[in-house]
Amino acid sequence: MTTELNKTNPTLDLVIHISLSLACATIVTVLFIITQCRQSFQAKREEFISTIRKINATKTKAKAPKKKNVDMDETNDDDEPFIIGFFHPHCSAGGGGERVLWKIIQALGELKEGKLISGGRRRREKKSSKGNVDILGSLDESDLKKLKQLSVIVYTVDDPSESFKRDLFEHVRDRFSIDIPSSFSINFVHLHEVKYLLDKPKRLTMIMESLGTMQLAWNALHTITPHVFIDTTGCAFTFIVAKILAGCKIGAYVHYPTISTDMLSLVWERRPTYNNNSEIATNPLITYVKLIYYLIFATCYGLAGSLADLTMVNSNWTKGHIQSLWRLARGGIHVVFPPVNTKILEGISLSDPPRENLILSIGQFRPEKDHILQLKSFALLLEKYDGEMKKYNVKLILIGSCRGDDDYERVDQLKKLTKELNIQDYVEFVLNQPYSVLHEYLGKASLGIHTMWNEHFGIGVVEMMAAGLVTIAHDSGGPKSDIITNPWDFKAPHESSSLNSNATGLLASQKGEYAAAMYEVLKRGSLSEDTLKVRENGRKASKRFSDEEFMDSFKEVFLSSSLLK
Repeated sequence: MTTELNKTNPTLDLVIHISLSLACATIVTVLFIITQCRQSFQAKREEFISTIRKINATKTKAKAPKKKNVDMDETNDDDEPFIIGFFHPHCSAGGGGERVLWKIIQALGELKEGKLISGGRRRREKKSSKGNVDILGSLDESDLKKLKQLSVIVYTVDDPSESFKRDLFEHVRDRFSIDIPSSFSINFVHLHEVKYLLDKPKRLTMIMESLGTMQLAWNALHTITPHVFIDTTGCAFTFIVAKILAGCKIGAYVHYPTISTDMLSLVWERRPTYNNNSEIATNPLITYVKLIYYLIFATCYGLAGSLADLTMVNSNWTKGHIQSLWRLARGGIHVVFPPVNTKILEGISLSDPPRENLILSIGQFRPEKDHILQLKSFALLLEKYDGEMKKYNVKLILIGSCRGDDDYERVDQLKKLTKELNIQDYVEFVLNQPYSVLHEYLGKASLGIHTMWNEHFGIGVVEMMAAGLVTIAHDSGGPKSDIITNPWDFKAPHESSSLNSNATGLLASQKGEYAAAMYEVLKRGSLSEDTLKVRENGRKASKRFSDEEFMDSFKEVFLSSSLLK
């Protein structure tokens, strides 16, 4: 019996040996493919560097070879450039994400010119678990040389043209008041021929979009391969291509997580929203299938994001979600608040002339902005306090941009809703207007309203506070965690209300709460001691998100990271 037990099964041994051989062969094949890919990408980088050197040698673009679909720029030195590539396909758009991109590039330009630390306050030391570390002292000669040789690549799906770079820089200056240093080498890789990869799919949206960005990143890096790849659009799956296949170091500025625990909770609780329609929410079987799909995607997203060497996020709310997903991320996760041009808004007077009874909403006409809640809250305000509101001549102004036909259709639906609520005479839509029009409304409106659930940050909220509006934001996300951290509790007795000390705005989540908050502000009047105090506090609090604060914070995080190593 013992002899039989000790006998081996030849068939089982064969299966084990074959399995081990296949596993080893697979590993060797994968390693070989990765090695070949890295060599190919390295050759692309060397080709670009060689082209730059030829440009520097001749000092004329006409005599230097020019790569297809690449806007070439010269550098001022003959040494090898240190290339940082930005994955931002729609770099010419005019949103908050684009402002972050160009502010980062402007900061890198200043670093190249030797302006390592800017701003009026000291930021030379960064607190760590080991004590105070001098950031400048941590830079060796090699790091400083790389800063002097910085060269930027921007991967874009915009069509190339002879005047593309000039027109884009003029747009950046006019739209964002950002000037790029003339000495800074910035080149563009145009991926217009494959921009269809970003088309929104009808099914399995998150997976298909992620695969599309990976293919786009492959095309981008196969044109020019940088030393550092920075994604500023939230496309974490591009890290797989850039890190594993191309061998780049990875930086990320995350505006919002592609998937979050809140999204999982919505599906689990079967609550219908703009991204969880009622047909799915009311069907238990489909709900569970979608939940499994979300869990699998969240796991893959976390693994891809963990490839980043430096991760920056725009708010503490975003940081919390990214930390729960990118558990293996190296270099830590740093909050770098997005830049807001608060300086141009601080010149608006808080009281002279007195503010009009206008309630201002700022934001693109996208479903997640929840303009419907604004209209219903305003309708409740007029209904509940009808006589007083007519006396105050209150109006709701919705200012925003429309990206395409879907947004215009959404505005038409909102206009129909105003008629159904019988508030059409008190609501005005202002679409696709220049910044000067927004600035004018910010100077005369009394209140600001924001209704997006779990907004990742809330640039519009900061702009309204900086302009002196008493701002009512949604009681969630970035506005709650970072912006209106001292909300006014108007229900508290006046003598104990925090308004008298440091309240910076109000928070609400339901239409009844919004209506009550709007009424409490309007009935006090724009020149009352209470409202003037909250305006002053709000403007003071908004300075934490200024351009100068962003530049200092980004430089500090960038210089203390491993991206230059």
